[in-house]
Amino acid sequence: MNKSEFINYIAQRNALKNTEAEKIINIFTDAVASSLGEDKEISILGFGSFTISRVKAREGINPRTKESLKIEAFNQVRFKVGQKLKNACNPGKKEGVPNKAKAKTKK
Repeated sequence: MNKSEFINYIAQRNALKNTEAEKIINIFTDAVASSLGEDKEISILGFGSFTISRVKAREGINPRTKESLKIEAFNQVRFKVGQKLKNACNPGKKEGVPNKAKAKTKK
């Protein structure tokens, strides 16, 4: 789903005009970007949390020329999914059911 399809989806599900839905989405995305730019974490209970993680500078290789190059340090945005969102993406899955691989015990 691209942005315009998402705007239509939000507008239809919430009885909004497309311009109102677009404004809401823009407000949210701008607020997330500016907050993370100020090194502030965002946590939305049940949805997830956005954090910044520092990636150290390192040596890399240009795959085309095989030349060594330096990759500068940078900030990476991380998103950790919340339980409500995880459950919404896995309908019908029972909570607390152990994975078969983990449930095996040694005798």
